Amino acid sequence: MKKLLVVLFSIPLFIGCKKVKKEQEITQVVVEETPKKEVPFVWEGANIYFLLTDRFNNGNPNNDINFDRTEETAVLRGFEGGDIQGIIKKIEEGYFTDLGINAIWFTPIVEQIHGGTDEGTGKTYGYHGYWTKDWTAIDPNFGTKNDLSKLVATAHSKGIRIILDVVLNHTGPVTDKDPVWPDDWVRTGPTCEFTTYENTTECTLVANLPDILTESDEDVELPDALLAKWKDEGRLSKELDELQLFFERTGYPRAPRYYIIKWLTDYINEFGVDGFRVDTVKHVNENAWADLHKEADYTFEMWKKKHENSVLDDNPFYLVGEVYNYGISSGRDFDFGDKKVDFFDYGFKSLINFELKNDADNDYETIFKKYSKLLHTKLQDKSVLNYLTSHDDGSPYDKDRSKPYRSANVLLLTPGASQVYYGDETARSLTIEGAEGDATLRSFMNWQDLDSMPETKKIHKHWQKLGQFRANHPAIGAGKHKRLAKAPYVFSRTYEKGDYRDKVVVGLDLPKGKKSLWVKGFFGDGTKLFDTYSGTEVTVTNGKVILENDFDIALLELVE
Repeated sequence: MKKLLVVLFSIPLFIGCKKVKKEQEITQVVVEETPKKEVPFVWEGANIYFLLTDRFNNGNPNNDINFDRTEETAVLRGFEGGDIQGIIKKIEEGYFTDLGINAIWFTPIVEQIHGGTDEGTGKTYGYHGYWTKDWTAIDPNFGTKNDLSKLVATAHSKGIRIILDVVLNHTGPVTDKDPVWPDDWVRTGPTCEFTTYENTTECTLVANLPDILTESDEDVELPDALLAKWKDEGRLSKELDELQLFFERTGYPRAPRYYIIKWLTDYINEFGVDGFRVDTVKHVNENAWADLHKEADYTFEMWKKKHENSVLDDNPFYLVGEVYNYGISSGRDFDFGDKKVDFFDYGFKSLINFELKNDADNDYETIFKKYSKLLHTKLQDKSVLNYLTSHDDGSPYDKDRSKPYRSANVLLLTPGASQVYYGDETARSLTIEGAEGDATLRSFMNWQDLDSMPETKKIHKHWQKLGQFRANHPAIGAGKHKRLAKAPYVFSRTYEKGDYRDKVVVGLDLPKGKKSLWVKGFFGDGTKLFDTYSGTEVTVTNGKVILENDFDIALLELVE
């Protein structure tokens, strides 16, 4: 809570070096923060912001064109200028903090293929980051290693974690500028059928997307094209020496997946990133993820020992996996048809939950009760990452952006971690004329709407209030849910870990004007509560609190 102090004092006035006898009285208003209990960060209740690096904010227009990527592309299928510096600027401005974001995940920033593809939808460049050419370099369209270093440090200074999006499953497509990797590294067919374990893992996702032989334990040599590239860039010896040290330390065979695991964990070693969002998990032999987890965890602990003053907390390295079409109702197993795999057993703290968008129009209690029960039984000590919109889900919830307030309520108040897709909070359009397929989901962030449209500002403010409440209260995402009253609908969340305890009450679909919220059995009479949505302090009387405002939501926390 805040206290207002009014301080009266006098100051002498000077003209030149002479003191003037007349004194001026100045009234100063000081807002004093009452010390608040420090809020622990828990991945199970994280509020994660997901953005396309190229489509969020252009912080450096000088890096917009590289590798002669100048051919005209299909709509929204070329580079548009977003970069790491653009993300840094928004962190510095407090955009993420004001939104209650405590972790940022952005699409891969490693060097992409230099050419473009012409298949299906017209010319397409690797603006999205999933078409790797060189795992050891950052694509200059996105920025530099110095930029990434500054990004991590700036985010950490605000208490925000950084999650890198990583790809182990495939290289980028073959183009006239990008040769195919050797056949002891990749397969170029058949394309996946998705009906069995084998035809989901030992195949290419689509035509012309060479699939890394991640199941292989055979030693392979580095591709000639990669060696030549490193030589031209003056870093061949450095890269070879580091690989030698890695394989000597680990004893792994020089198989394809171990090279890539080394290159990916270098970003932990060098920059101290906090987690990986892992792409195309179900298309890779699960043992590879256990290997990645082992090395990522080792590297993160080593980084912490070397940078004791930069460590945010004692959370281990975070792995969240994209197992396409996994849903929370499946519990721990994903069913390939002929085989079930528990990916949580292979290093994943969390999996992206593809189910919430289908649940989102159920009544709130049905959603919240279901998720709380599953997360505290089948998924105890693990988590899911909920979303309603993403970069490659062509059937998002509320594609027309007609329900932005309900979207916020469902996403930010459902148990589990939340994934805010860039523009969810500003109702960025998902239906772009002329864009085909997933490109329509990937327009540039609509900053101009936030600057000029009153309704967009109102939507944004709602997302901010819920996001901040969520970030300040682990109980929302990681706690246990209990309904306190049906009408008006009131529920509680409670989170306990060690000496820390967090209790909150939320009311939804409340009537306008005067409203009574039942909290009996959760907060005792005389308890002072603060509704962070309306900015109102109330006291529990006869098992309830009374609010009077035009809001249909209340977010109640204890007054410290």
